[in-house]
Amino acid sequence: MSSPPKAVTAMHKFTSLDEIPTAEQFKKELNRRRYKKQFAATLKNTFISVAEAASAAVLISWLFLPAVRVTGTSMEPTLFSNQIVFCSKLQNAKRGDIIALYYNKKLLLKRVIAVAGDTIDIDEKGNVTLNGEPLDEPYINSAALGECDIVFPYLVKENRWFVMGDNRAVSVDSRYSAFGAVPDENILGVVWFRLYPFDLPHILENPHEEKESV
Repeated sequence: MSSPPKAVTAMHKFTSLDEIPTAEQFKKELNRRRYKKQFAATLKNTFISVAEAASAAVLISWLFLPAVRVTGTSMEPTLFSNQIVFCSKLQNAKRGDIIALYYNKKLLLKRVIAVAGDTIDIDEKGNVTLNGEPLDEPYINSAALGECDIVFPYLVKENRWFVMGDNRAVSVDSRYSAFGAVPDENILGVVWFRLYPFDLPHILENPHEEKESV
């Protein structure tokens, strides 16, 4: 025996003619269900779009503008532990720039003091001479020779970067032979923007670049 049509089955739900919806009520119910369906589809599409945009932002950040959390005290007073900075992989480092670099599987932040072809000298008090001229270093609180066992004057070789931390007394950097001048392939990028804390200047200026532009 065949089953009754759906329309007939639906009619069995009503116990009287008064319970049967009018054409206007039926139209409103139909519109409500249509709106609900469209709203669900719109919400789904919006969620997918936001997820795709967020994924793209994360990918772009990871590829070109990675975020780095500062650890330790070697870059004080410029950067302090737990601050968060962005570094650019698209920017070429120059003297005076802060760079993020890999050393012993750790990500460190140091300042570029000399580049390939430069000759650097540091006296027993930690005063730096670059290519025969005293180096003005407004980013340090005090000079210090620190952990240093290389022979001066020191010529920076091709594709190498001589770096030091701003906190000269505690920073382990290119002054130490085991660390040495940093090769190109160990550099992640140039640190240019401080994201956190929010109440400090965000753009990290290169003091040597400012001086040259005056």
